[in-house]
Amino acid sequence: MILREQGVVVAVARDGRHRFGKPTTTAIRLVPGLGVEGDAHAGATVQHRSRVRRDPTEPNLRQVHLIHAELHDELVASGFEVEPGQMGENVTTRGLDLLSLPRSTRLHLGEGILEVTGLRNPCTQLDDFRPGLMKAVLDRDERGRLVRKAGVMAVVVEGGEVRSGDPIDVELPAGHHLPLQPV
Repeated sequence: MILREQGVVVAVARDGRHRFGKPTTTAIRLVPGLGVEGDAHAGATVQHRSRVRRDPTEPNLRQVHLIHAELHDELVASGFEVEPGQMGENVTTRGLDLLSLPRSTRLHLGEGILEVTGLRNPCTQLDDFRPGLMKAVLDRDERGRLVRKAGVMAVVVEGGEVRSGDPIDVELPAGHHLPLQPV
């Protein structure tokens, strides 16, 4: 079942070099099975340097990084200067609770379709960007379990162009819904 216009794309970003932040742009092109065209993290196998060192043959479940603009709002209110793309995300969304989506949810945005693979596991590069940011994107729920708020990762199922202002439709997976885990 597809839930229509659950959110909107606020910004898109890409960078051909392995740097922490990504400059925003007017549009990105999603390439099936690879990720964002021209982005350093695009590829069928892992592209994040730490994962390449561990096993370069692992499938790339982190082709596209999405962060909800509501996190940026929360961080700005806490005194951090953060704008779209600066935390390494390719797509900044608004109006969609990314963190509560089940694994394998499909996001229809622009001309493309992404499949959510899991949570972004925040790294210490956040503190290099803004001291204290790593702690700010981690929380605890009512049962004391760690909550990672740094967005979700996805793979490209169907390619095409994505621009800021594009609506996001959500297609929940059939059957039992599995919670997101770090990937």
